[in-house]
Amino acid sequence: MTTAPDATERAAGIDPRGPRFGAALTAILLIATILAGDSPAGLILLAVVVASFALGVTRGVQGTWQGLLYASLVRPRLAAPTEREDPAPPRFAQLVGLIITGVGLVLGLIGVGWAVTVFAAVALVAAFLNAAFGLCLGCEMYLLGRRLRPSRTA
Repeated sequence: MTTAPDATERAAGIDPRGPRFGAALTAILLIATILAGDSPAGLILLAVVVASFALGVTRGVQGTWQGLLYASLVRPRLAAPTEREDPAPPRFAQLVGLIITGVGLVLGLIGVGWAVTVFAAVALVAAFLNAAFGLCLGCEMYLLGRRLRPSRTA
């Protein structure tokens, strides 16, 4: 498995149902994190979410444990996707999730009791919107950034 998408994947894109499936699993973990609060279990659950986002940043969403579950258990039972998606916006969304949950984890580890719950709740909103409605907030941020970036003309 490579750490970055190869040229074929970039050209062909990824199955957009994979990131939605991953977001659903992440939402479940985040709900459990919120229920556990700032207890040791809450910190461990948030650490798992942080590690998952770190994998998504380094390997792409298809290289996360959620992506591997999708590819091995769910994707074989579905028809081929009717469209493909550029892997860059979901990878950027993983970075946004990593920053949000990472801040919550660090603050929780240094004793800021409310941080685990609050930052997990913020991440949960984004994960739920992606899982339920296909609205990826991090992807939208990526696309907005691309539109706002000055164009390079030679």
